[in-house]
Amino acid sequence: MSIRLTAAASTTGALLGMSALFLTAAPTAAAADQPAQAGAGSPHRSPVPVAHRGASGYAPENTLAAVDKADRLGIDWVENDVQRTKDGELIVIHDTTLSRTTDVEQRFPDRAPWKVSDFTAKEIRTLDAGSWFDAEYKGAKVPTQKEYLDRVSRNGQRLLLELKAPELYPGIERQTLKELRREGWLDRRHTRNKLIIQSFNADTVKKVHDYKPQVKTGFLGNPKVEELASYAKFSDQINPRHAAVTKDYVDAIHAVKGPRHRPLEVFTWTVDDASTAKRVADAGVDGIISNKPDIIRDATAK
Repeated sequence: MSIRLTAAASTTGALLGMSALFLTAAPTAAAADQPAQAGAGSPHRSPVPVAHRGASGYAPENTLAAVDKADRLGIDWVENDVQRTKDGELIVIHDTTLSRTTDVEQRFPDRAPWKVSDFTAKEIRTLDAGSWFDAEYKGAKVPTQKEYLDRVSRNGQRLLLELKAPELYPGIERQTLKELRREGWLDRRHTRNKLIIQSFNADTVKKVHDYKPQVKTGFLGNPKVEELASYAKFSDQINPRHAAVTKDYVDAIHAVKGPRHRPLEVFTWTVDDASTAKRVADAGVDGIISNKPDIIRDATAK
C-alpha cells in the first residue's frame, strides 16, 4: 500500500478538525504515573472524553480559556492544532487562515487571504481571538505552542496534539518534537501517559514515530480494514470521524497490534450529543473527542 496515496484519500475531512488516549477522565494521583492503557473495547471502561480544541463548545477554540474551561469541567485530555507562523513560531490554531477565529480582516484588511503562514508571531499576537465567540472573551489571544503546553502542565492535564496541514510547513515534525523536549514533554512520564501526536497526514505520523518511537501517535482517518496492518507499523491509534464508526470496524482495529505490541486504539470525533456518544461507546471506541466533553462523559459513564 502507498501510505502517501492512502493518506491523501483519507484526508477528505481534514479541515473539519479534530482529534485522543486512554485512562479514565480523572485519574488518581497514584494512577497518574502509571502507563496509560486503552480500553480496547472493554465493557468495563467508559471512553475517554477529550476536549476538542479545548472545551470549545463553551469558550473560543484553541485558546487558553478553552483549556481552563475543560479543566473546570474535570476533563483530563485536551486536543489542539499546531501550525507555524511566517517567522517560524509554533502556534495553536485550527484553520490555515486567520479570518474565522480572529479580527484579522479588520486589523489587516489588505492581507487577504490571511494565511497563518503569511503573518509573523508578533502580528498574530495583536489579534483578538475571542470576540468572535462571545464578547466575554474579547482580547483572548492565539497562543503559542509553548504557552499552551505551560497551561496544560499547570492544570495537570494531558495533550492530544494535532499537526495541522503539515504539508504546508516542511520540518514541523522535528520542530514540534524539539519544542516538546525543551518544555519537558518528552520525558518518560509524559510519553507514557500524557501525550499523543496525531495528524490526517500519514507521512507525518510516520515521521513522528520514526523520530521519537516513544511518543504515542494517531492517524486521523478511516483506512480500509486490509490496510490497518500497514498503519500499525507507525501509529498507535486509528481515529475516524464518528460517522465511520461501527462495531465491526472498531473490532477490526482492536484486532491489530500497533508499534508498541498493544491493540490499536480508536478515538472518534467530533461528537457533541448524548445519543451519538452512546452509539460509538457501544461500538467499543476508546475515546471520544468533543466540543462539549462533559456531555459525552456523563452520557457514557458506567
